Amino acid sequence: MTPMLISRPAVHVVPELASERCDSCGAAAKLTATFTNAGELSFCGHHANRFADRIAATADKVVVESGFEWRN
Repeated sequence: MTPMLISRPAVHVVPELASERCDSCGAAAKLTATFTNAGELSFCGHHANRFADRIAATADKVVVESGFEWRN
């Protein structure tokens, strides 16, 4: 089997995600992820941690609100 290198997305911490809402449930966003083919998606704390593995594997850039403990 050939080993595969998996690059992690660039993670940036910001003081606040101003008026962003979770694209899944509408709660206040704690994380915003940028994807090459899908654009930008925002996630509340619950959904960010629920989909942490998928976000880390596919996102190009992740912006996390300061104080939010992202599982990844």
